[in-house]
Amino acid sequence: MARHIYSCPLRWSDMDAFGHVNNVVFLRYLEEARIDFMYRLAPGDGSPSFAGGSVVARHEIDYVRPLVHRHAPVTVESWVTKIGAASLTICYEIKDPDQVYVRASTVVVPYNLAEERPRRISAEEKHFLQEFLAEEPAAA
Repeated sequence: MARHIYSCPLRWSDMDAFGHVNNVVFLRYLEEARIDFMYRLAPGDGSPSFAGGSVVARHEIDYVRPLVHRHAPVTVESWVTKIGAASLTICYEIKDPDQVYVRASTVVVPYNLAEERPRRISAEEKHFLQEFLAEEPAAA
């Protein structure tokens, strides 16, 4: 099982009054990694996979430890834990080599923007997602 690796820079504006990355900002980090995973790395040169849009149906996030601002980026690892007919679940860890800051998951629904409704996952998309399919890791 492969994991998608995204190197996410920390910005000075990401911090809260206590010098930690704000809890809401972590959702932005997950979004950046998810977009990089689903759209930039979609299969095929010029493939329409995932290009039609998607919506987030659910986020679940566990804050494991505070992340303070520094110049080095943080790593966001992403993988798929569920592929349904019209939704998928992506899990993440925001981490450094020696510690995890956040564990999270997102339920994503492919969406037909022109018809303004959810759509099914295509065979090409399913094939791509299966390369990243694994069980969720045990919470530490």
